[in-house]
Amino acid sequence: MRIVVDLNRCQGYAQCVFLAHEVFRLSGEEALTYEPNPDDARRLQVQRAVAACPVQAIVMDRLDGAEAGGAS
Repeated sequence: MRIVVDLNRCQGYAQCVFLAHEVFRLSGEEALTYEPNPDDARRLQVQRAVAACPVQAIVMDRLDGAEAGGAS
């Protein structure tokens, strides 16, 4: 799984930190840092963090090879 956080959109509410503190961290008062490729065992925590973000600044992608092929 891959996570991308739009740091321009992030307002530092830290809901993601509360729900997935192994993946998201606050540095200082409002600077968010995160693990862009967390272990798949954290998937549920990350999904909850994505859903809880009040400004929808977090996007989660799958990297498990389940991408749609170009078969027509």
